[in-house]
Amino acid sequence: MNFNFLSPVSDAVLAHNELLSMQALGRKLKIHSEQQGIPDLKGVSIAIVGVLENRSDTNYIGEEFQLNEIRKSFYALFPGIWDTAIADLGDINRGESVEDTYFALKTTVSILIQKKIIPVILGGSQDLTYPIYRAYDNLIPMVNIVNVDSRFDLGDSAKPIKNDSFIGKIILDEPYNLFNYAALGYQTYFNSQEEIDLMERLYFEAYRLGEVSNDITLAEPVMRDANVVSMDLGAVKASEVSLKQRLSPNGLDGKEICAIARYAGISNKVSAFGIFEYKPSYDDEVTAMLISQMIWYFIEGVNCRVKDDDFLDDNNHQKFTTLADAEELVFYKSTKTGRWWVEIPFLANVNNKLKKHTLLPCTHKDYLDACNGKLPDRWYKAYQKNNV
Repeated sequence: MNFNFLSPVSDAVLAHNELLSMQALGRKLKIHSEQQGIPDLKGVSIAIVGVLENRSDTNYIGEEFQLNEIRKSFYALFPGIWDTAIADLGDINRGESVEDTYFALKTTVSILIQKKIIPVILGGSQDLTYPIYRAYDNLIPMVNIVNVDSRFDLGDSAKPIKNDSFIGKIILDEPYNLFNYAALGYQTYFNSQEEIDLMERLYFEAYRLGEVSNDITLAEPVMRDANVVSMDLGAVKASEVSLKQRLSPNGLDGKEICAIARYAGISNKVSAFGIFEYKPSYDDEVTAMLISQMIWYFIEGVNCRVKDDDFLDDNNHQKFTTLADAEELVFYKSTKTGRWWVEIPFLANVNNKLKKHTLLPCTHKDYLDACNGKLPDRWYKAYQKNNV
């Protein structure tokens, strides 16, 4: 197993860990240390990986950073009633070039996913989402990405990749493996009308901050369909974070970002989860603790996963058929969890992108809207994309 890219957790963090309660998370983790090396990953379900790369940040001025304060905060938390083993594999240091770091991250994530271990990646600039996406190239045919961010990060794909343009690279670079992209919590004034129009033309999903804050449950079906979840700390409002992270007076609050992280964990499809744009400062404690709690809630969600999408057995679901705008819509409700799906028909004579994408996670409200003659927006976009 090639984990040569990983450097151990610092001795300062390990010394701090020794002072914690025996019931604390840090005392229960399998930790990559200088003395013990990389831990045995047998039985491990979740692995934390730091990536000390921020050179593609548009505001990069040469500063380096570390993740020690996040680890100290996370280790000091107490676990829930969990049955998942967790490892901290340490950090991927900067390569000679950004591309070297990308290669190391892509390789590490690919190995972990193949071992059915969910990597929790801490960065660094959000362009690190690109090599995470590329880790799936030889694993699954199409990838769904959810970006929790105030911006779409489409950027100018003709220019070198940056943390504000990595989605443009994902869309246009071969191989074309992106099936769906969803942005949660975007703020209109941070995105040009050109980008908003492009999101519409590509039938991608975009949920404004107000929509998400008014009904946080909107995030659940979006996360249920995701493979990769990338969170930008810039989506969090200034009052929730330390001085250097304060980018906007508006944004998601601590409870909302943690709830979204938990939805990502609950999703049976999410196999890579990242938190990016961490910028340490002298008053760092609040941000470090928030990130720790986001990780905690993601792990809590993973421990609450229920296999409820087996539709071969009629006892596992209820089926509902309704008409909306002259379209026959078929909904399924899990008898285990009460979660909903809607069927996306594909055209038999069209070579669509992925015919197995015929069941789309949705909400009970989508069903009620369909009963009232309104096509669910997610259904419409998925139908259009699936039959292009």
